[in-house]
Amino acid sequence: MARGKKGVEGRSPRLTPSNARNLIGVAKVLLPAVVPVVSPYLLKAAGTARDQLDRLRARRMGVDVADLAKFSGRGGGLHARIAGDADALTELANRSDADAATLEFTGRGRETLTSLAAAVRAAERMPTSRRKAAHQAVNTELDRVESELLRRLGV
Repeated sequence: MARGKKGVEGRSPRLTPSNARNLIGVAKVLLPAVVPVVSPYLLKAAGTARDQLDRLRARRMGVDVADLAKFSGRGGGLHARIAGDADALTELANRSDADAATLEFTGRGRETLTSLAAAVRAAERMPTSRRKAAHQAVNTELDRVESELLRRLGV
C-alpha cells in the first residue's frame, strides 16, 4: 500500500488538473441548458420550505402566520405571549359578569404587560447572559399573570 503520485494501490487520483479542466468544460456546456429547466423547481421548493418554516414558527408562538412579522427577534415569542395575554385581558374586562375586582385585575394586568413588553424590547440589545436572565424574569411574570387570568376565566 505504497502512496505516491499514483495514489492508493497504484491507481491515479480521481481529480487531476486535467480532469478538473475537462469537468469545467462540460459544466460550461451543460449548465446553460440545465439551469433554465431546473431553476423554477428549485425556486418553488425554496418557497415551499420557507412557507412551512413560517407556519411552524407561527404555530409554536401561537399566532397567525400573517402576524408572524410582528413578533420577530429573540424576544418574539415573549411578545406574542404578551399580545395574547392583552387580548385575553380585554376579553375578560368586556364580559358582562365582570366585577370591580376583575376590572382592577385587568387594569393592573395591562400595566404589567406594558412593562414586560418594554423589558423584552430593552433586552434585545443586552449581552446574551443578561438577555436570557431578563427573558426568564419576564417569562416567570407572564406565567403568574396567565395563571391568574385563566383562574378568572374559569379554565
